[in-house]
Amino acid sequence: MTTLAWIGWQELLVIGVVAVLIFGRRLPEVGRSLGQGLVEFKKGLKGVKEDVSDATKDAKDAASEAESEINRQEHSG
Repeated sequence: MTTLAWIGWQELLVIGVVAVLIFGRRLPEVGRSLGQGLVEFKKGLKGVKEDVSDATKDAKDAASEAESEINRQEHSG
């Protein structure tokens, strides 16, 4: 289910009528701007996910190296 599952067809109709009354002829332009904003937001989220993934990988690699060093010191000493 979507997060907007609580909105029925009557509510959507009212929202649509209000949007037409407020924006009128500019409605396609407003929709296009909202769409472009959503695309940019998704691109930003993708970048953040990649950064977090890279940082997690780097942290795991550093932890693995530290563990190897500790094991090496325990066995040599």
